[in-house]
Amino acid sequence: MILVTGGAGYIGSHCVLKLKDAGENVVIFDNLSTGHIETVQKLGVEFVQGDLRNPADINAVFENYKIDAVVHFAAFSQVGESVKEPYKYFQNNVCGSLNLLDAMVKHDCKKIVFSSTAAVYGEPDYTPIDENHPKHPINPYGETKLTVEMIMDDFDKAYGLKSVRLRYFNVAGADTSGRIGEWHEPETHLIPNVLKAALGSGKTFNLFGDDYDTKDGTCVRDYIDVNDLAAAHLLALNYLKNGGETNVFNLGTQTGSTVKEVFKACEDITGKEIPFEIQPRREGDPAILVADNKKAREILGWNPLHSLNESVQTAWNWEQILTKFNK
Repeated sequence: MILVTGGAGYIGSHCVLKLKDAGENVVIFDNLSTGHIETVQKLGVEFVQGDLRNPADINAVFENYKIDAVVHFAAFSQVGESVKEPYKYFQNNVCGSLNLLDAMVKHDCKKIVFSSTAAVYGEPDYTPIDENHPKHPINPYGETKLTVEMIMDDFDKAYGLKSVRLRYFNVAGADTSGRIGEWHEPETHLIPNVLKAALGSGKTFNLFGDDYDTKDGTCVRDYIDVNDLAAAHLLALNYLKNGGETNVFNLGTQTGSTVKEVFKACEDITGKEIPFEIQPRREGDPAILVADNKKAREILGWNPLHSLNESVQTAWNWEQILTKFNK
């Protein structure tokens, strides 16, 4: 059985669907602080409500289920909030992960796929960013993820616990069948917020900087479809099952899209004009953040299949479902 921590959340729930489709038995462990019980109900798998900050909660899962491997998503992930509340982030993301790893060792579970982030790199020295790029996170969120990666290296040396760390760039899209999608309260990500505006929020977006050295002057970011991301987790799990060593992989498209291209895709899909105003650059916003995904392609056999337009289309389909649900 595969344990998915944070499986009621956006990326975790899509991974659960991918695991189910592959014939895996899954149990979700989630405290529902940001995930949704409605999502769990749609997934139709075993569910345990608990908190990784409470060692008794996670140890009970290993005592009640025969867990063969873990896919670990449970974490707080808002960069701005992490700057304002670093204690909350270190306690949850680091201490919670440490409790999980301790329970794994106690119950002889030695395989984990970890949801990490491109935020471990900080300001890029070069692009595309490969896995050997210097790691200098510039916010507590990135620091917590890098700390957990370092802990996992030590757990491998001491206890033989093998891990794959997947460093995501920007994630977009939703389940192609419309069962689940991105559902944050409040929503902070660009694409769902642009789509919410298309549904009539009346919001005018601020576009920060149109004088970057890019093809249209706006920042370039690497958007990876959530279904492609979920597929990478299954490949990482199979890599560990087949005796793979502890490793780390960047997940992105290696191309990237400008902010203006994102707006254009959203307008094309929705058929609506979305107003925005040009504002000065934000301090610390790099011109280009794009992944070098060669290692994931070569070792995991991973290949991102979905375009930005496809991600926006499934996200748009989901936003319309979510709007009706929330009425």
